[in-house]
Amino acid sequence: MAKAGLNDWKNSPVVRRQLQEKGLTVEHVEKQLERFQRGFPRIQLERPCTIGDGIRRLSISEEDEYIALYEEAAAGGRAMKFVPASGAATRMFRDLQNILSHYSRYRSRLRQGVDRINETQLEPLKRFVMNLPRFAFFEALQDALQKDGYLLETLLKNADYDILLEYLLSEKGLHYGQLPKALILFHRYPQGPRTPMEEHLVEGRGHVRDAQGRVRIHFTVPGAFRDTIARFLQNVGPRYAERGTRFVLDYSTQNPALDIVAVDFNNRLVQDASGRLVFRPGGHGALLENLNRLQGDIIFIKNIDNVVPDPFKAPVIRYKKVLGGILVWVQGQIFQFLRWLETPRVTSDQWKTIETFLRDWFYRVFPEDYHRWSPQRRRDFLRRQLNRPIRVCGMVKNQGEPGGGPFWVRGRDGTISLQIVEEAQVDLDDPLQQRVWQQATHFNPTDLVCGVRNYRGQPFDLMQFRDPETGFITVKYLNGKEIKVMELPGLWNGSMAFWNSIFVEVPLETFNPVKTVFDLLRPRHLDRANGERRQ
Repeated sequence: MAKAGLNDWKNSPVVRRQLQEKGLTVEHVEKQLERFQRGFPRIQLERPCTIGDGIRRLSISEEDEYIALYEEAAAGGRAMKFVPASGAATRMFRDLQNILSHYSRYRSRLRQGVDRINETQLEPLKRFVMNLPRFAFFEALQDALQKDGYLLETLLKNADYDILLEYLLSEKGLHYGQLPKALILFHRYPQGPRTPMEEHLVEGRGHVRDAQGRVRIHFTVPGAFRDTIARFLQNVGPRYAERGTRFVLDYSTQNPALDIVAVDFNNRLVQDASGRLVFRPGGHGALLENLNRLQGDIIFIKNIDNVVPDPFKAPVIRYKKVLGGILVWVQGQIFQFLRWLETPRVTSDQWKTIETFLRDWFYRVFPEDYHRWSPQRRRDFLRRQLNRPIRVCGMVKNQGEPGGGPFWVRGRDGTISLQIVEEAQVDLDDPLQQRVWQQATHFNPTDLVCGVRNYRGQPFDLMQFRDPETGFITVKYLNGKEIKVMELPGLWNGSMAFWNSIFVEVPLETFNPVKTVFDLLRPRHLDRANGERRQ
């Protein structure tokens, strides 16, 4: 890893070619460097959102009413899914990759057998080997080994764990160390194992299918695997197209022009051995551009890894419909109000109805002198409050999972709003901010539905409703050394900062992410109803 000098990177032919390939200019990089030097303002937490104070809790009868509203809208072809699936499975297998990378250091101890391992750094390997038959990719790994003349039983007996890991992680076998998480085998079924992409097809069939049987799903995918993923889903799609279902699948890639340079702790650009600048993806906030291009109507957003086998899908699908129904109802109210505000005369009852709605649903606080304003000034104010994209976000009870949560946040203009906040955005060195962060009762599972059209049926320009000051800078490792990286305002964080937001409590059983390979050993990922292998 090399560090570029203060000015010589601008004159490097290697760097200039690289920037041209990515659609960037020297000025782009200079602006990014300025941002590293200036940093981002920290989010100012007021208090966590709780039930009755930012988070709504529904009764069963309310849920059923919203489901009926949503199902009518979905039948009319208004709904689709947007699945961020660009990420590699690197983090999922990071511990095993680290062991393989330093295998020579551990070889003598590993030759004694995995059952004798007691060291913390080797515990992931022990856990992996002891549970190997329980993973849905077990048979595929066995087949890859047999193809080259290896028997899994013999490898385990002889403690040849390096060969096992190579065939799991490298191109010799399954290549799981580099594949997108979307293509990892997650769940076992009698008919064969499924990837999370296939689970999204089945889940989508349950909640975005229209009256003509169409299920619209948009996947954001890594550019290098776009054709591979498209071919894969084209091949497996008919397997899940039961009862007249027709999948309408679409793909996009993250714009490489939104990648961001990495710097050292002196904010100097980092270069690789060939002299090229080290770029990192701009985080899921870069996908706002992809979402904006869809110009959809009702769009569900859910991460690629938050899926469950079929026996556990019913509550997941139910609460998708609940969130969708809330959106449909709220959107209908807003559209009616905006039409009222276009009429020559707004009645006193109509003013009151709109104002009460904004207080009850979006917790709006009106200026003290609001009722002394002229009717035109009030119209303009209410239009600005109402005419925005809408998001309805499911929130689960906080169980200590890593990630963000719902908070009341004080903006730079002094107003307080509902926001989803990541830990990296908060100054945890401030005792007060740390206390507020730790008081959170709910967690953001990235389970939301978005209304992205206005009352005239036109798509919003979503880029106009983000807060560019809500990105953040974090520390990552490159070749064993720390570097600073920057992420754009997150897709469901700062990229939606100025949307109208509704937070709703949903059951914890709807949140089942797979961040590491060992998450696949959790009960809801081991499909006992379909014959989990037991030791």
